[in-house]
Amino acid sequence: MFVGDHILMDVGFDSARRQLERLARDGVLLSASEHAYGAGITGLVETAGLAAGTSRLVGVQPGDLLETEGCARLWLRWEAIGSDGTLFPALDADLTLSPAGENTTVLTLAGVYRLPEHAGAGLDPGIVRCFAAITIDSFIARLACALMHPAGSAVPAGRAGQNSPRHGPEGRPHDGPGMRGAPAVAGHIAGMAVA
Repeated sequence: MFVGDHILMDVGFDSARRQLERLARDGVLLSASEHAYGAGITGLVETAGLAAGTSRLVGVQPGDLLETEGCARLWLRWEAIGSDGTLFPALDADLTLSPAGENTTVLTLAGVYRLPEHAGAGLDPGIVRCFAAITIDSFIARLACALMHPAGSAVPAGRAGQNSPRHGPEGRPHDGPGMRGAPAVAGHIAGMAVA
């Protein structure tokens, strides 16, 4: 299914671009991806009772950071292994950074998200779309935090991004768009697209 999300960040374009290039090399993309994929699959399994719970992310392949038309783009693939041991591309996506002002940048993700083969068969498409959206939202929020706060991007995977736009100081999720107590994210732009 097609997925997309974007977030407005309180960081200048040049700084965000340099940081994204660094994150693609040092493993932070992998830890943010593992957390997001694991949480999404676990939620789907618990809700729908799937055997997909044994699916796990095994790698992240980032492409080269390319600059075109005033934007920076990074292709990204998540590789997962299904319960039968088969590797499959769980996500193929473009990450795009676009300047939105002197000290603000928009991070956009657009791509295709896949469940393990046969895992989604018979499931309500709305449930699958919901958990795909949760997965992508978690990933882009963690990535945005790492882009805005480079010093905090080296924390262990279980702690990274817990103060993201969707989580409070103790790591507990906020349940609404107000996101009281959220750090310096200019705003998570509504309208996440999942088709």
